[in-house]
Amino acid sequence: MIKPIRATTAVARVLAAFLEDPAADRYGLDLMRDSGYPSGTLYPILLRLEKAGWIEARWEALDPVAAGRPARKYYRLTRDGAVAARAELAELNRQLTRGLGLPERLGGPEPGTI
Repeated sequence: MIKPIRATTAVARVLAAFLEDPAADRYGLDLMRDSGYPSGTLYPILLRLEKAGWIEARWEALDPVAAGRPARKYYRLTRDGAVAARAELAELNRQLTRGLGLPERLGGPEPGTI
């Protein structure tokens, strides 16, 4: 079971990056590029999401000497995390649409399609 999190704009951008391909393993540099956040912003968000059960993390099995680079820590949305992320982004979209006074149909994708 996942725990609720406070969905700030930064968290929403990281979740949106994960939702581009919810089943994909993502690593830090990849997520930094997609979210636009530096490591000092991204990694605390990843830690919060992991502790809440929205994502899971694993180190790749790699010989750093043979590969010529350090092992990467990969992150992936959990099944419940993907559902929660879609719901959270849809709710954020609804709130922003209402706040801007836009009709909900024009404010973004239909619920459940994010």
